[in-house]
Amino acid sequence: MAEPRSTWVSIAAMSGICLVMMLIALDQTVVGTALPRVVAELQGYALYPWVASAYLMTNAVMIAITGRLGDLYGRKPFVLAAIVLFTLASALCGMAQSMLQLVLARALQGIGGGMLAGAAFASVSDLFPDPLQRVRWQAMLSATFGIATAMGPALGGWLTEHLGWRSVFYVNLPIGLLALPVVWRYLPHQVNHDSDDRSIDWLGAGLLAAGFCAILFTTERFGTLGLASPWLWAMVAGTGLVCWLFVRHQSRSRAPVIPPRLFAEKAVRQLCVLGFLTGLVMFVLIFYAPLLLQGGFGLSPKAAGMLVTPLLVSITVGSIINGRLVPRLPQPEKLISWGLLVLMFGTALLATLNDATPHWLMALGFAICGLSLGFQLPNLTLQVQASVARADVGVASALIQMTRMLGSMIGASAAGLAVDLRYRQQVGEVLAGVHSPDIVRLLDSPQLLIRAQEQVQLGQLADRLGLDAAGLLDGARLSLVSGIHLAFFACIVVTLLCYLIARGLPPFVAARTPAAAH
Repeated sequence: MAEPRSTWVSIAAMSGICLVMMLIALDQTVVGTALPRVVAELQGYALYPWVASAYLMTNAVMIAITGRLGDLYGRKPFVLAAIVLFTLASALCGMAQSMLQLVLARALQGIGGGMLAGAAFASVSDLFPDPLQRVRWQAMLSATFGIATAMGPALGGWLTEHLGWRSVFYVNLPIGLLALPVVWRYLPHQVNHDSDDRSIDWLGAGLLAAGFCAILFTTERFGTLGLASPWLWAMVAGTGLVCWLFVRHQSRSRAPVIPPRLFAEKAVRQLCVLGFLTGLVMFVLIFYAPLLLQGGFGLSPKAAGMLVTPLLVSITVGSIINGRLVPRLPQPEKLISWGLLVLMFGTALLATLNDATPHWLMALGFAICGLSLGFQLPNLTLQVQASVARADVGVASALIQMTRMLGSMIGASAAGLAVDLRYRQQVGEVLAGVHSPDIVRLLDSPQLLIRAQEQVQLGQLADRLGLDAAGLLDGARLSLVSGIHLAFFACIVVTLLCYLIARGLPPFVAARTPAAAH
């Protein structure tokens, strides 16, 4: 039984976890705002989705592994190691000289981020076993996460314009250096595993990593190989085989990475699906909104960051309101489905934006989406923690984070495919009758829309050939906007599916019977 802690020690320990959350939150948002400028300088639009996908892939794998290790050995050592690794990887991202180097550094950063998420979220349940007490303290975590994410777009835009895009990665360094001593001093080292057997299934962890890699590569190749390619279907079959081997091995393993017993609970199955689909929608909105505003509407990174900020501010507001409502409502599980209705409306609004839309209406659309996500994200974790045994809280929390990351990874790849296909299709119509290979090459990628040097080059070529450069550029912008709108419309369909699933969630009984968690 853990010794009672003073309020001061609890606040200090939560402050350390909040600093860790700040690292994750800032990284998720400042990078998105700066990425169009990164692509313009490093000239690698083909790797645009990979900057996110590489991070998300390693992140998702490490969340599951760290969640299990944290249950077995305590979470504090992994939080400390993750802070060091994440901070080091952030410095490497800032020093990247090519898009490939940046992608590799982001993959390393994802390992650190996955360890942080896999251990830090579950640390709150160690500090506060009572679910009602945990909800109140979770508001502190949600507020910090929300404030950091809210600062991210504006901070990323300002840093990119005034200090260069590399500074958006270096901003993690002082936060990491501050978080390390606070966590070392105040976060307790608590182990909830009573058995002497603390083995972990490393073969299963390897199969999990292989499965994520296979899913990512197969998704990425859909656009380049085409549906008629036998190589594509061979990759699909190989991905299915790896995933089947992982599931089969977990059912036979003595110490599985993801215990199959978790899925015996209907609530866990539903919450995992919701986590996956919510991650997909959220990441498409956060990742492609800056590209829409900068590449599609021609706004500066700073202006785009300010317009996206309401999305992240409202996540904080929604999380705080959610924390107040959960202990008071007779059916708090309904908050997820109510929030999804709001998300459908907000996403539909974003899918109709154009360069003539007033900025206040753009900001309102992002704010509506953020408010909805503020009701969903904390509830997914709280409800899964209340649905499993005490010894499985860490791996169950990690499972929700992992499925959300998997959804984000597939969302980034699928949205990138949809945007690219729609862009190429409509640009092909714009270029009908244009026989200049140089102009075709320039308009082959949306990179043109965020790279002033290539726009000047287009103007010179068009003048020489008697073509309308402004018309070609406007056609490319409309093509990019159309592609991103298509991705947003797909998010509406996904959100509708989430709503139908959320309506069937079982009662969140832990909110009314806190003794059940002990």
